[in-house]
Amino acid sequence: MPTACTSCPLRKMDAFQPFSDDELDFMLRFKVGELVVDPGTPILMEGSNAPQLYTVLEGLGLRYKLLPSGERQVLNLIFPGAFLGLQAGVMQQMGHSVEATTKMKLCVFDRKTLWTLFKNHPERAFDLTWLAAMQEHFLGESLLTVGQRDALASVAWMFVLVAQRGESLGLLAGGKMDFPYAQQDLADALGYSLVHLNRTLRRLRELQLVTWADGVVHFHDMAELARLADVPLEPMAPRPLI
Repeated sequence: MPTACTSCPLRKMDAFQPFSDDELDFMLRFKVGELVVDPGTPILMEGSNAPQLYTVLEGLGLRYKLLPSGERQVLNLIFPGAFLGLQAGVMQQMGHSVEATTKMKLCVFDRKTLWTLFKNHPERAFDLTWLAAMQEHFLGESLLTVGQRDALASVAWMFVLVAQRGESLGLLAGGKMDFPYAQQDLADALGYSLVHLNRTLRRLRELQLVTWADGVVHFHDMAELARLADVPLEPMAPRPLI
């Protein structure tokens, strides 16, 4: 059975801002169904004009762009609560692709009603603006990482973000969390060869900061990891949930 917005497990998490009664009533009408996809399934394709928008209810995925040569740039990792498809909703086509890494459950929204949200629910519309602004901020940090941070700091930065997001979603427990991505996914996100990434992961393991093996990442010293990445170590502020 589809998950009703009134009993959505994400709404119970401190990671997300609460809904007002009016906003919850709108979301009950905005949601048109759910979709379950298997690992490796394309959810949105670059250049497509999909009629649906999605919120990730369960599972992990990634955003990426492909060159004609087949080389891939991973833009970011996708966690529960992520809102997908806004680009096509505003620009009439996707500028990147989205793929499931694990089995995923998605809340489905009809894109045609997006403008009703802007017209009748300005607070929810501002939330969409906030999400777009945060995505812009993240891409700026990613560009800084690719262009200026060395390999050790770059991989440390990525793992600090993963730990912060995992903690906010209740995925991090006892200093470890499931992380079922391939090493190639991280290499494609940071612009490194697989050999270079492996060398850097080995160095982080030798420094007793992070160990990533068999789909599980262990965080041994978050304070030192954040210092190495030159980023603050603080909980994520609650963010909007669409």
